[in-house]
Amino acid sequence: MYEPYPVPELAREHKKFRYSSLWTFAKQDLRLLAFFLLIAACVGFGTGYLWSCLLLAFAVFFALQLRSLFLVNEWISNRPYDVPPNLDGIWGALLFNVYRAQRQERIVQAEMVGLIDRAQSSLVALAEAVVLIDEMHQIEWWNPAAEKLLGIQSLDRGRNILTILRQPGFIEYFNHIDQAPDGLKMKSSAFEDHYVQIKMTRFGGESRLLVAYDVTRMHNLEQMRKDFVDNISHELRTPLTVLSGYIETFTDQEDLNPRWKRAFDQMQAQTKRMNALVNDLLLLSRLENDKKVAKNQIVEMPGLMNQLFDDAQAYNVDYGHTLNLDIDSHCDLIGSDIELASAFSNLITNAIKYTPKGGTITIGWHDDHDHGYFTVEDTGIGIDPRHLPRLTERFYRVDSARSRQTGGTGLGLAIVKHVLMQHNAYLEIESHENRGSVFKVVFPKDRLFKADET
Repeated sequence: MYEPYPVPELAREHKKFRYSSLWTFAKQDLRLLAFFLLIAACVGFGTGYLWSCLLLAFAVFFALQLRSLFLVNEWISNRPYDVPPNLDGIWGALLFNVYRAQRQERIVQAEMVGLIDRAQSSLVALAEAVVLIDEMHQIEWWNPAAEKLLGIQSLDRGRNILTILRQPGFIEYFNHIDQAPDGLKMKSSAFEDHYVQIKMTRFGGESRLLVAYDVTRMHNLEQMRKDFVDNISHELRTPLTVLSGYIETFTDQEDLNPRWKRAFDQMQAQTKRMNALVNDLLLLSRLENDKKVAKNQIVEMPGLMNQLFDDAQAYNVDYGHTLNLDIDSHCDLIGSDIELASAFSNLITNAIKYTPKGGTITIGWHDDHDHGYFTVEDTGIGIDPRHLPRLTERFYRVDSARSRQTGGTGLGLAIVKHVLMQHNAYLEIESHENRGSVFKVVFPKDRLFKADET
């Protein structure tokens, strides 16, 4: 830890502590020169050697100035942090200003050193690992937590971080930080069966600040949740299929009592709803587990848009909306046609379900050369803005009663979110209550494909 320089009290240790103009100090030298010349003139007139005495006076004055210069140089060279010599005239003013500037600089330096020491102490106390990496990708500094979580040792100072954390996922993340704004989760290189979340930030050009923390417990809980959802969904499919089959058999009987028919119709509707929920859970589970599956198909957007439009018209029979299709882009998409169709279809069916009968729904595909946009615009009931940040959460519902009436599972937008994340896209939502909503899917430029590019 650095010790700050001692900061003396200038007012107590320097007798010349006053704010005066340079002319005030220069007048002291001029008065001294005038005094020497006056004495020399008197002696010269008395002895008959006027010019010689005047030259001697100038020489004495010049010698005093050289002495002052010598003292100034000796102080600056050997004792810059001591109180300066007590000089008069311009040299005194120079020393005073230099000393005052040095004192202010030492005060600022002491404050900065103290601030740095406090910052380092707080970083050392953190449970999260912190690593400073320079422009050459070499490790400059790390806190004790980095030794526990990342396995960095005292001999690693100055080593390239990529020779210590050699996992392919980390190397990819290190070289493309901007493409992973949420950071990277990977296995710990120091502890088996442990996971760390790593986030890096650039600063000062190509230097990097790496922060990592243990997410093993969170990872295990998430894995337990995924396994539970996956297993329970598979286990539910068989009994639901059996129930649905028997209910459909009873419902088709012509001599069925109307009271029983109403009960079987309700059971059939709820069974379909449960089937839809199980299918959505299985789809969501598959999307989470297949993140590394290549999404490099060329999806012909005009054909997909027309297929979605035809499906929407079939779904719209009971609602009577006016459906419009607006395509003004010649770009196709690079991705998974099945997953994209599922995400787009979810947005379209949501718009149809939550728009009062006789509304207008417009499905669009556009681009501005930098991004591609799939849009669904409706004149529906709209959404309160306070609900918008949570719409893509699983099972989040703005109105539970309304969702039950429409048969929603609460997973549609969660599926959309996962599909878009795997295609480097994101969802923008603009909505006003009783005026309608606009759902816009934004794709980056590298996901757009033009046939003339080949």
